[in-house]
Amino acid sequence: MYAIVKTGGKQYRVEENSVILVDRLQAEAGDEVVLKEVLLVNSDGDTKVGTPFVHGAKVTAKVLRQVKDDKIEGLTYMPKKHSARRYGHRQLMTELSIEKIEVAK
Repeated sequence: MYAIVKTGGKQYRVEENSVILVDRLQAEAGDEVVLKEVLLVNSDGDTKVGTPFVHGAKVTAKVLRQVKDDKIEGLTYMPKKHSARRYGHRQLMTELSIEKIEVAK
């Protein structure tokens, strides 16, 4: 059984007992989070597609930790102006462990 959920403006394919890294959620380590924006659920060949979300479906996850993602480095360069600027950014992320996927019958 797997589902496609939407969180932080991105979509993730999740299965039970899998671990995913999503944009930061306001929760502490050990908290339980319910993701209600489920776009698709597939269980043993029976696929339910939402319009836009599957009615009565939810994914329960446990927050493992709050981390920073890898550094993104960039460079802005203006030719003939003798100007260059370096920048970097580390996005705050939340690591989730998917506990269960529920679908209303």
